[in-house]
Amino acid sequence: MKTIINTENAPSAIGTYSQAVKVKNTVYLSGQIPLVPETMEVISDDFAEQAHQVFKNLSAVCEAAGGNLNDMVKVNIFLMDLSQFATVNEVMSQYFEQPYPARAAVQVARLPKDVAIEIDGVMELPNVA
Repeated sequence: MKTIINTENAPSAIGTYSQAVKVKNTVYLSGQIPLVPETMEVISDDFAEQAHQVFKNLSAVCEAAGGNLNDMVKVNIFLMDLSQFATVNEVMSQYFEQPYPARAAVQVARLPKDVAIEIDGVMELPNVA
């Protein structure tokens, strides 16, 4: 049985998908881009600001599903420019604690709304007694 996760604290889906889908204790998070939830506009052209907004959006979806970013077990980062890798590491370190999730980071040709970063992932919720 799957549960659809939706929160107003993250951008609304702009396509035929859900913000996240929960199956048992596993939550599959759709890709988040740096949209401000209230306006559905890209936060800015600055890469670091975009990365921060993406992590804020992911955090909101994690919380709506009953967890937090540190419950994520896999993160996939899509970058328009892989030279931003060091900035991603710096920003990510402000949102995650060790042990860090497994991760992939790849450069792509284009992202929705021509943003510089998109992140999706998988979260495993702790067992609740």
